[in-house]
Amino acid sequence: MKEMISMVVVLTLLSVFSGGSLSYLRDITKDRIEKQQLKFVKGPAVMSVLSNTSNNPVESYFKLNAGTKEERTIFVGMVDGKPKYVAFEGNGKGFGGSMGLMLGVDIETDQIAGVGITTHSETPGLGSRAKTDPEFTNQFKGKAISETFKVKTDGGQIDALSGATVTSRGVAEGVTQTGVLYKELKPQILEGLKTVNK
Repeated sequence: MKEMISMVVVLTLLSVFSGGSLSYLRDITKDRIEKQQLKFVKGPAVMSVLSNTSNNPVESYFKLNAGTKEERTIFVGMVDGKPKYVAFEGNGKGFGGSMGLMLGVDIETDQIAGVGITTHSETPGLGSRAKTDPEFTNQFKGKAISETFKVKTDGGQIDALSGATVTSRGVAEGVTQTGVLYKELKPQILEGLKTVNK
């Protein structure tokens, strides 16, 4: 019986120590990880989505609580010294799982400025082309954010990538869902734009 109690005490102490160590490591590396994600994952997508701005949108951003535990980074694209575009990350479900996508929106017209894929687990050479094929993502450009996007095989307006219908469907659904979120958050986004350095 004493051995059992000793074992439980040792396991409890190890668990507390391990949990505390992991929590400490997460806290001290959080900022560095965020900077690396911004530089290598989100930054390139933001720059492709908001390419016609007079500022560097990767450096002009603010954080916004989306009504859930999730905090969103809103990137701001300026034209002639005024905020004209915003971009933020949403997601869709592709063939290989969740896909991150960056959606750019013209805040004056509520039209899509661009779509870029940030993360994915899609099949190389097939679904992965959603990230690298501008013909596919440019189909969303200039469309109203309020539209429901579907691939043509589902009765929609988006040409699917050849051999990657599930991925294409996931991007279309992700853009639709992120558009709905944009409409919900627009008042907060407009308020947040006042805090961005011009």
